[in-house]
Amino acid sequence: QVQLVESGGGLVQTGGSLRLSCQIHGNDASLGAMGWYRQAPGLQREFVASLTSGVFTAYAESVQGRFTISRDNTKRTLNLQMNSLTPEDTAVYYCAAGSMIDPSYGVDYWGKGTLVTVSS
Repeated sequence: QVQLVESGGGLVQTGGSLRLSCQIHGNDASLGAMGWYRQAPGLQREFVASLTSGVFTAYAESVQGRFTISRDNTKRTLNLQMNSLTPEDTAVYYCAAGSMIDPSYGVDYWGKGTLVTVSS
């Protein structure tokens, strides 16, 4: 069993940065991929970024060049560095883990989410 706990959300102004972390609890040996989704008010959950086999990264077009996903195996965390934030990035961000991240049917575990609010 794996539990994912997100942290690092908060309120930031347009153009600012935030770093999200996802603490991994439990046996993660079988997890081939980890990543992030987000859900803005009134919208469906959407893919943000993924890290597969600890090496291969993928990003949604809307965050490409601004967000960076990484994993710290020592601390057992998955991180998302978010730069040049805009109000369109406002959402609850969810950590995800499984055999694949995008599409979401490959996700086996979800965190409870952390809220990111970007003010204009």
